[in-house]
Amino acid sequence: MSTNKPIKHFLQFSDFTLAEFEYVIERAKIIKRKFKSYEIYHPLIDRTLVMVFEKNSTRTRLSFEAGMHQLGGAAIYLNTRDSQLGRGEPVEDAGQVMSRMCDIIMVRTFGQEIIERFAANSRVPVINGLTNEHHPCQVLADVFTFVEHRGSIAGKTVAWIGDANNMLYSWLQAAEVFGFHLNVSTPKGYDIDMSQVATKRFTFFDNPSDACEGAHLVNTDVWTSMGYEKENAERLQAFAGFMVDAPKMARASPDALFMHCLPAHRGEEVSADVIDGPQSVVWDEAENRLHVQKALIEYLLLGEISGR
Repeated sequence: MSTNKPIKHFLQFSDFTLAEFEYVIERAKIIKRKFKSYEIYHPLIDRTLVMVFEKNSTRTRLSFEAGMHQLGGAAIYLNTRDSQLGRGEPVEDAGQVMSRMCDIIMVRTFGQEIIERFAANSRVPVINGLTNEHHPCQVLADVFTFVEHRGSIAGKTVAWIGDANNMLYSWLQAAEVFGFHLNVSTPKGYDIDMSQVATKRFTFFDNPSDACEGAHLVNTDVWTSMGYEKENAERLQAFAGFMVDAPKMARASPDALFMHCLPAHRGEEVSADVIDGPQSVVWDEAENRLHVQKALIEYLLLGEISGR
């Protein structure tokens, strides 16, 4: 593996500049077009991605594993149940060993500090596949999906309806990078931790319907994320009135899109007529994880490419 250039990681959305994101988005368009036209594109022959999972996954595993194969490389799945991490091997040691045997690593884990420690001891790029604090790959796919359907997201308004979770914190970072505004409505007790926020590009609304007013994109997530299952009954009460339904979408811009990172619970955080309705782009959004992550992997390993 090459050691000629400094290692670049993607651990949270703010790790990339606007120029880097614009490049990755343009590459994702090209790579998606190749995929749709069955054009073989194998820039990563003999390269290996290791995927470390401490949290369950559908879209993250499938998109990274399929994506690496489609780029001509190999992907290896490791779960803490069948690796030494599950027996207490220090994160720092795992980072040292794994990065000597592969070219790039994706980690899906709990605390952000875990992946930060891992990356600090890695010889190869590390990608955040999800932590409790950040979900940068999903928000990158969401921005790409918006760009596909509506063009530039700069200057637009995005509504976030739900708790202050990893998706919201990545959206807040994205707002600062791309120059859009975020309307945020969270239930009482599930508020933004301002120590994690470094942007003023958001407005808070007590009423979730008000947050949707004029929005170009309405976004939500499950009310009970992984690791918070014991709070489910309490959360269902606290989130009453926060379902994204047709009346809320009616207050958004007439051409507003609806997104959800999935899996979704119809009748809880979103009504069936919204997620399955004409403004919903959730299936494009899910598919685009594949394309933007292929572009991301390519960029982290090969740098900028022109003309193909």
